[in-house]
Amino acid sequence: MPVTIEVRNPRNGKYDYVIIPPSPKLLSQQCSRLRKARLRWLSIDLDGRIQALQQWRKALLDSKKSLVDALILDTGRLDLSTYEVNSFLAAIDTWCNFAPKMLKDSQHKTAISSINLQQTAVPYELVGIIGYWGFPLLSVIDLIPALLAGCTVIVKPSEITPRFMAPLVKALNLVPKLRDVLTFVEGNEETTINLLEYVDFICFTGDLETGRNIAEIGAQQFIPVCLELGGKDPAIVLESADLELATSAIIWGAVVNSGQNSFAIERIYVAESIYEQFYHQLIAKANRLQLAYPTLESGKIGPLISIPQATKIEAQIENAIAQGAVVHCGGRIEEFGGGLWCLPTVLTEVNHSMEIMREPTLAPVMPVMPFSTIAEAVNLANDSIYGLGAAIFTNSETEAAEIASQIEVGTININDAAIALVMQEGESNPCKFSGIASSRTGTGALTRFLRQKTILSKTKAVKSPWWF
Repeated sequence: MPVTIEVRNPRNGKYDYVIIPPSPKLLSQQCSRLRKARLRWLSIDLDGRIQALQQWRKALLDSKKSLVDALILDTGRLDLSTYEVNSFLAAIDTWCNFAPKMLKDSQHKTAISSINLQQTAVPYELVGIIGYWGFPLLSVIDLIPALLAGCTVIVKPSEITPRFMAPLVKALNLVPKLRDVLTFVEGNEETTINLLEYVDFICFTGDLETGRNIAEIGAQQFIPVCLELGGKDPAIVLESADLELATSAIIWGAVVNSGQNSFAIERIYVAESIYEQFYHQLIAKANRLQLAYPTLESGKIGPLISIPQATKIEAQIENAIAQGAVVHCGGRIEEFGGGLWCLPTVLTEVNHSMEIMREPTLAPVMPVMPFSTIAEAVNLANDSIYGLGAAIFTNSETEAAEIASQIEVGTININDAAIALVMQEGESNPCKFSGIASSRTGTGALTRFLRQKTILSKTKAVKSPWWF
């Protein structure tokens, strides 16, 4: 009898959706079908691939409401579900515009006058993409550049948020050329592990433990692995900062999507001279935010999506309080209408012995800690095994540049927070345990799906330079 997975609705706590993971045999057959379609996908050239993606975009636009509704069921929030769909549609346009400029062969002379060099690229045959529950649709956005590069793609959404897959597939079925080279499969962590046996390249967004397992198996399989894992993003607020701007930006970066994203601000370090003024402003703004309950329109703070994560959040807050942290607002997980909710929480009297300053929280929780010197602020920001992003608030360009050059993360925000959530430009690589990957944005987001190939051609009948 096949294993079934019941999926919980985060707003009402009801288990109203069922997943039946595919058997290894069925998964193998799906991957074989994709591989057989690869040559046809390549034969239509880039223009044909762009046309197919644009047809899918139109079908998704026509069924936008059903996709937004499915994401609402998955995540329990309204505005960000619409944002995810709009961003996905915009990304198709962006990559379709970028791809022709990036996917060009080049030919030039070499240092040896009789040898010409042609640089070309060959796409990986089959790319596997594993999604994350915080942003279900945007976490699988890698499928767009992979398809444009000429790869075939299999996508497994998180088993916590799988409902959005149905409207995607329904629209996909209207584009036969794309349907043959892109497929979606529901499943659990075992499905992810099985999938590694059949793909040539894997993209994973999620937690450190699972990412470590995927990296180990990928190494055994000798396949490239792109991992975007947890973050513990710090914000540094210097004495010269505009406090109104800093508190507003930080609270947005900390509570957007109820903090359930890897780029959330999770640690805040403030210059001693403005520390009390800062956290009082932060508390006042936090207290004005409302839960999206009883209706989706009631507020901006959605429910916690993952029960295991909610348990971790509660344990982190309790651990901090037990060690002397002071809770100024929020501070607990509450149940309303069957859903689990966390009001924006501001903590002071925190330190790095507390789990809440070391481990990903993925909640609208803002621990605030003072510093006396810039060197201390940099050391505190770098005192983490994670290195995804950071934010710096100052009116001094010199200070901003000095600190940015020292913080060990892939993305730095100056006088704003979590900008990476709203733009796909620029390239960055995660540091430390936040991942191992080519950039998911900028040129690298497409070129990582290509193997580089060099063709060396002799142009003159000249004697070989060697002894023969």
